[in-house]
Amino acid sequence: MASNMDREMILADFQACTGIENIDEAITLLEQNNWDLVAAINGVIPQENGILQSEYGGETIPGPAFNPASHPASAPTSSSSAFRPVMPSRQIVERQPRMLDFRVEYRDRNVDVVLEDSCTVGEIKQILENELQIPVSKMLLKGWKTGDVEDSTVLKSLHLPKNNSLYVLTPDLPPPSSSSHSGALQESLNQNFMLIITHREVQREYNLNFSGSSTIQEVKRNVYDLTSIPVRHQLWEGWPTSATDDSMCLAESGLSYPCHRLTVGRRSSPAQTREQSEEQSTDVHMVSDSDGDDFEDATEFGVDDGEVFGMASSALRKSPMMPENAENEGDALLQFTAEFSSRYGDCHPVFFIGSLEAAFQEAFYVKARDRKLLAIYLHHDESVLTNVFCSQMLCAESIVSYLSQNFITWAWDLTKDSNRARFLTMCNRHFGSVVAQTIRTQKTDQFPLFLIIMGKRSSNEVLNVIQGNTTVDELMMRLMAAMEIFTAQQQEDIKDEDEREARENVKREQDEAYRLSLEADRAKREAHEREMAEQFRLEQIRKEQEEEREAIRLSLEQALPPEPKEENAEPVSKLRIRTPSGEFLERRFLASSKLQIVFDFVASKGFPWDEYKLLSTFPRRDVTQLDPNKSLLEVKLFPQETLFLEAKE
Repeated sequence: MASNMDREMILADFQACTGIENIDEAITLLEQNNWDLVAAINGVIPQENGILQSEYGGETIPGPAFNPASHPASAPTSSSSAFRPVMPSRQIVERQPRMLDFRVEYRDRNVDVVLEDSCTVGEIKQILENELQIPVSKMLLKGWKTGDVEDSTVLKSLHLPKNNSLYVLTPDLPPPSSSSHSGALQESLNQNFMLIITHREVQREYNLNFSGSSTIQEVKRNVYDLTSIPVRHQLWEGWPTSATDDSMCLAESGLSYPCHRLTVGRRSSPAQTREQSEEQSTDVHMVSDSDGDDFEDATEFGVDDGEVFGMASSALRKSPMMPENAENEGDALLQFTAEFSSRYGDCHPVFFIGSLEAAFQEAFYVKARDRKLLAIYLHHDESVLTNVFCSQMLCAESIVSYLSQNFITWAWDLTKDSNRARFLTMCNRHFGSVVAQTIRTQKTDQFPLFLIIMGKRSSNEVLNVIQGNTTVDELMMRLMAAMEIFTAQQQEDIKDEDEREARENVKREQDEAYRLSLEADRAKREAHEREMAEQFRLEQIRKEQEEEREAIRLSLEQALPPEPKEENAEPVSKLRIRTPSGEFLERRFLASSKLQIVFDFVASKGFPWDEYKLLSTFPRRDVTQLDPNKSLLEVKLFPQETLFLEAKE
């Protein structure tokens, strides 16, 4: 299998030998032959006595010598050819059938189909009928690059690549039922829409996936990032009539699901249209007044009449490529792009609209995987090479496509001295005095210039300075050479960036773990401190309560009347009180003493009557429930009684 670099060389040689300028068509033909250059050329240019010899195959294949001069597109260029003449011999090359892969999408299902290219479109539908349970008559198979095709069309005639994406529409079948309109809308919001957007000026397609909740404004902003066409200058075709507001989400805009095709281009202002009409009338007037003698000797300088006419027309144009002393670089480049399109057509590189610093930001100051080379095009209207370079090299489809994919292209017009001085100042600031001096010493006839810039860590490096006296093949080779250098540097940058991100991720994880550890330690310490404070508080309360109880006990003990003697003139009652721990308290009281004195005695021993109750045995009764003002004789605690203390619940 050929590498990417080998394929680019094969593609360049194939286009040079066959004259096929359309890159997509050339790639399709090469893929049909598995990138076998010789087989692909023989498929386009049949040979009478065999085929050519290619240094890519590694094996000598007999065939007649191929004369590059016999084909208009094979004129000698600075790039080397991969072909050499060999001795004639007759050999038949049998073509192996190609297998084509199709990914077919229908609503929320994907079906993979693999067929030979000798099969027809109808056979794909028959397979889908079995898989999707949809009759062939109700099925519309969409997604062909050539438009709608018949069921009898042979796949080989469509020149398809190996991998293809199609989708099925069933307009005659009702959509899946839902509980309500809001439920259907919610389902649409969760679906993904494939928008196939064609950029009209460069004839390039973008396949973009958007969720149903995305708005039309978000789509337009994304297209601005891809095409550098500001939203206010975008001219669209293909939006449904219900899509009247840019704030509307895609799910309710009426787009076809799952795929919908749109076309976008740059909107021309009325002033630009009038200028273009005036320029065309100026050109016609100039030709009608000329007798043609001025162009008779043009071929002596290697330039044909059309090129001389183009140069003369450029010199006489009323509208300059860029306004003089423009305050805003973005506005100057808008005029440059509009004027370039009016002169050389809409197929041209997408020029970045903004300052040179903004172009640096877009190309260099992003993640390594997203970086691109910066191509600076320096225009000069007074150079005899400008018209040829712009119309034949810079606007070639292969160059436009390659620049769009791999470069950020920024332009400036050096025709006016003020604009030239301004660019040299920018050049000196960004690239240094050496590059600025190199551009300053360039003669007018050496313009236009194409500067290839690669961003590095500490500075911006000028990889190549391409002058206007070049060819399409040489320009492509130099762009590819710069791209090869950039790719090698980009891989190193990606590796370094990945390693740096990995280190930063490890550091972030360690910092986060350390932070969480500190927080856990702090929380543990605070919890311990709170616990200690609570214990201290409770201990203080307990001590205060004990001190208070002790004070009450002492006061009660001091207030008790003296214990009477056993031999006393007054009747004496002897009480024996059993505590919860099993100990006994014994004391004598006057029979006339109030019951409250007994309570105070028990409380003075540490058993307050509000926490304990005093019970008698026979009969069992709660003495604490009796009137404390009655005497012991009245409550029948005379002459002696045994009581016991019990804690209240």
